[in-house]
Amino acid sequence: MRVLVAEDHERLARAVAAGLRRYGMTVDVALDGDTALDRLAVSRYDVVVLDRDLPGMHGDDICRTLAAEQSPSRILMLTAARSVQDRVEGLSLGADDYLPKPFDFTELVARVQALARRPGAPAPAILGYGDLSLDPARRTATRGGRALTLTHKEFDVLECLLSAGGRPVSAEELLQRVWDEATNPFTTTVKATINRLRAKLGDPPVIETIRESGYRIGER
Repeated sequence: MRVLVAEDHERLARAVAAGLRRYGMTVDVALDGDTALDRLAVSRYDVVVLDRDLPGMHGDDICRTLAAEQSPSRILMLTAARSVQDRVEGLSLGADDYLPKPFDFTELVARVQALARRPGAPAPAILGYGDLSLDPARRTATRGGRALTLTHKEFDVLECLLSAGGRPVSAEELLQRVWDEATNPFTTTVKATINRLRAKLGDPPVIETIRESGYRIGER
């Protein structure tokens, strides 16, 4: 699950991001509305935790923009205002849920997880190559009828490789799509994850290393 935390109080934003990562989520942070909109333009997020009173582009305007674009991202709006009228206004802008500050972190996690499960855009198609099959909606993968036990990152890497349709996917692209801004760009975590994934997929090998291009499954 990929989450964008758009919150101008940096200490709170970083704390929320760190907490969500402990639940296996990939999290980016934006400290103002303009940065949030830029991130939304280049990355697909399952859930946006959106502070209503952002500097730059106001949270209300971001919410209206996403609603007008029929974005598949679910919006959890945060605000210090607690009145019923404030909640009604937030939801009328296109937010999917509304949480007043201060909030309990466990409630925030529960709401983010619930929003990610909520039906919205059509379920992605099942991906496959040979006897390897991956269901993005159910987050299950099998090979030769055998269920694969994958970590969140291993599953997401496998999904990226299968969805590329035989195109080589660079380590940089995998790092950008599967991990988040907290990851060291010079880390060897992509290579390590690929190695673990290869071991779990078994023989014959399906992940090919393409010199100076990255990794691929299948050929175009």
